[in-house]
Amino acid sequence: MTKQALRQRYLDQRKKLTRAECAHYSLQLYNYFFASVDLSFIKVLHTYLPIEKNNEPDTWMIIDRVRREFPQIRISLPRIGPDGTLESLYFEGLHQLKKNKWGIPEPAQGVLTLTEKIDLVIVPLLAFDAMGYRVGYGKGYYDRFLDTCRKDCVKTGLSFFEGEDAIEDSNELDVRLNLCITPRRVYTFEA
Repeated sequence: MTKQALRQRYLDQRKKLTRAECAHYSLQLYNYFFASVDLSFIKVLHTYLPIEKNNEPDTWMIIDRVRREFPQIRISLPRIGPDGTLESLYFEGLHQLKKNKWGIPEPAQGVLTLTEKIDLVIVPLLAFDAMGYRVGYGKGYYDRFLDTCRKDCVKTGLSFFEGEDAIEDSNELDVRLNLCITPRRVYTFEA
């Protein structure tokens, strides 16, 4: 299937999920994340914040546990910068967050995180395939952002749904994931 067809299909599937189902699946993702991701060498973790109205996987549980149990790891959050690109800022606390024009919480101020400092990125997605390609909302923010990260930065997707065989129109601008975690299993992809 094409990106556009997959985008619509998975947006529709997510809309059908109840709050209870989203919470249950998010808990399963959280458990798999901590069981399968080695955080011992991570100094900076960049993660998206969930868009609740879109029933996105909840990253707040991961953020909370990392802050409690891994104080050596700095959390960094995305925002859309003045030039229209995704930038990353260190997370200082809830006081720092404001909703942007799309209703997504993002840091209103803070210290920019240099992309070369980021060791792991939790990437939002709607669908992914057996090669580690992903489908997002179609604006390309994360592909452009991930392209600026170090090659050894671990790119991890969270999905309520299992992977597709292939995304027909993947191209050289698409950045592949290293891992994708679903409620049933963890997928790993060769670089």
